Amino acid sequence: MTIERLYDNREEAKKELGGLFGKGESYDFVMLDIHIRQEPATIVYMNGLINSDVTVQLLTSLQMTDIWDELEEKITRENFLTYFPFHSMEPCKDKNTMIDSILSGQLIFVMEDGSVFQADVREYPGRQPEEPDNEKVIRGSRDGFTENIVLNTALIRRRLRDPQLRFEIQRVTERGRTDIAIGYLKGVASEKHLDMLRNRLAEIDHDGLTMSDKQLEELLFKQKFHPVPFVRFTERPDIAAAHLLEGHIAIVVDTSPSVLLIPVTIFHHLQHAEEFRQAPLIGTGVRAIRFSGMLMAVFLLPFWYLLVKYPEFVPKALDFIGPKEHGEIPLLFQIIAADVGVEFMRLAAIHTPTPLSTALGLIAAVILGQMAVDVGLFTAEVILYVALTAVVTFAIPSYELSISAKIFRTVLLILTALAGPAGFFAGGAILFWYLCSIKPMGVPYLWPVAPFFPKALSRVVIRYPMIGSELRPYITDSPRRQRS
Repeated sequence: MTIERLYDNREEAKKELGGLFGKGESYDFVMLDIHIRQEPATIVYMNGLINSDVTVQLLTSLQMTDIWDELEEKITRENFLTYFPFHSMEPCKDKNTMIDSILSGQLIFVMEDGSVFQADVREYPGRQPEEPDNEKVIRGSRDGFTENIVLNTALIRRRLRDPQLRFEIQRVTERGRTDIAIGYLKGVASEKHLDMLRNRLAEIDHDGLTMSDKQLEELLFKQKFHPVPFVRFTERPDIAAAHLLEGHIAIVVDTSPSVLLIPVTIFHHLQHAEEFRQAPLIGTGVRAIRFSGMLMAVFLLPFWYLLVKYPEFVPKALDFIGPKEHGEIPLLFQIIAADVGVEFMRLAAIHTPTPLSTALGLIAAVILGQMAVDVGLFTAEVILYVALTAVVTFAIPSYELSISAKIFRTVLLILTALAGPAGFFAGGAILFWYLCSIKPMGVPYLWPVAPFFPKALSRVVIRYPMIGSELRPYITDSPRRQRS
């Protein structure tokens, strides 16, 4: 094997690397002179990104002179790696690769003749896999993705022991140089979608992915001001593995505990692992409740407001609907203020330390809610329907979609207040048209409702027993599948 020399000599390499990484300016940049056999060498690495124990063992073995003396006549630069006491060692092909390797946590050996080798001794700081908070199940695995890209790909591969499982590594952005792994099953995932994704990744021109996966979504799909999510986020390896088997593509972003799944529709955001951990009949019932909760999250408050404002449309069996006393504050303002108040409570809960969360709940439920009714700021029925809407909104598995539901509900409520029944039904029609018009990666967002695929829709609504070969969704454009 021919070893290319990146520098004329070791001193040139030390001078260039020291100036580039700021030797003496950045405390975590390490450059040390050592000896390998009788040959002087220099190691370069970033402190905190390497496994110190492995590095110490490796450097110790390199100082065992009696072993190296016996091999002195056999070792050349070309067969150097054959005798090197470490399994993950390879020569650096160019300077850019070497720089990326240093920044990603690899140990660099600069030899006296200017040749450079890299040893993979990376160990990123981070936590161990644990069950994600927003995707919990009663029965099932308790491991979840972490901020380590190597660990995340291993969690998926543990569930898919298929030699056709691929993880293509890429680095994006100019300064951040974030590692991104494109995961797919070769022969199952669509090559058209893969090429589209690779091209879009190559077109990214940005300094860094400080917000990791969410920022990548906006850069890939030009989300702009669309409120709906264009990808599905998951922190569960079993969900990611199930989507890969269907022909979807997983995007694993380093430093992010979430994996992006594409292409997806709105119904993928309404799925949850719990449906597949129960009997098919129970799973179907849970799915039906979740779908109805999505509709209620958008339409319940505007529809109730419509019935209150136009009591002539209310049948006698439902004449109890509506507050008996409207109070001094307009009903529309009460609804919006209460809805915004619930959102403030959610934000406060996120930023409140766990020991104080119980006290915050008591303040919200007892003091604010009850006292607001007692002083006449809100009517009791407004509080009831706003609270019910909040409950069904929280039942949506996708946090991103639940936020979208709040936006749609507010817009529909305003249209209903402005134009009455015409505004309500026109708003519903506009919402349906908007969802039909969205096609991230060329996939209809409302499939299989629009375009209408009755067989696929039945599998969306009904959780079928898992017997025989599973159907792959039509939208994945999988070359080997039974169409659904």
